[in-house]
Amino acid sequence: MKFLLRTTIIFLCIAFFEKNAFAQQNGIQAATDSLGKKHAKAEQWFWMETRVMKYAPNGNREDSDVYQLWLHSVPAGDGDDFTCLRFTVRSKDAEAYSIPILANWTYHISASPKGRDEKGQVLGIDHDRFEKLKDSSGKRVPIEQSYLVYNAFIDFHSMFIFSERIDSGSGVQDLHQIGDKIVHAASFSEPDVNLGSQVADGSHFRNGEITLEWKGMGWVNKKRCAILGYDSGQSSFFMITKPFPLITVKTNGSSHYFGDIYKDVESGWIQKADLHEIVVSETNVPAQSKPIHTVVERSLRLSNLGKSPF
Repeated sequence: MKFLLRTTIIFLCIAFFEKNAFAQQNGIQAATDSLGKKHAKAEQWFWMETRVMKYAPNGNREDSDVYQLWLHSVPAGDGDDFTCLRFTVRSKDAEAYSIPILANWTYHISASPKGRDEKGQVLGIDHDRFEKLKDSSGKRVPIEQSYLVYNAFIDFHSMFIFSERIDSGSGVQDLHQIGDKIVHAASFSEPDVNLGSQVADGSHFRNGEITLEWKGMGWVNKKRCAILGYDSGQSSFFMITKPFPLITVKTNGSSHYFGDIYKDVESGWIQKADLHEIVVSETNVPAQSKPIHTVVERSLRLSNLGKSPF
């Protein structure tokens, strides 16, 4: 009797593990089939926070600036309309301020966005919107912060470029099993980063080789997600800023950024993402005998909220 009981338990265990292995394999196969699909036509709400930490010449960390973005998207035509519900900036220990011109601003991102439009604007995002920004008290936002406000939108949509199908090059659709890694089509691209009169023509960011890896599976917001790791080494940039009409400041630098994206395999929408970046730069300012050397660390968190935060 004991022998029969042990045998029954063994067979039940085998059946249990075989069933779970089969379910897991089916789940991975389902993820494989959906990785290359466009996201579903559905309303979404997102929150994103970016922290920018500067390092002093002696290696000490200085107080960080914090940029927070709330976005709402709805299906529209060949893509989605995104509305900035709110954007705030907090510098060091000061109170966070909002940017009124960005509140309730709506822009369109096509299902297959171009790198830049006919005006040279990255992803077609309006550069003029970010020129001469003012905070909620009417004060001008410094040039450096204005660029980082603009760059928050570029960072946000870059997550979708990495996690969605690329029709004219290698992308997430070429990942077929966990452990696969490809060189993404965005590698070695060189988008302009001019922002009107403050960040001049000739300014650009050059990506290095960008790898994309299917690292595993996970759960976020009760949704089964493929974990996608991206990494861009040896990126570089050149910035020409004009803080005043007759003063031109030039900055050369390098960047290494990387992170993970959690993509819902059913809807195709990002549920969570992060980015970490180290930026080293040299700035030459007229009338200063020595260049200014800067080390900056950026960290980003993106969350799909599932419903309106307001």
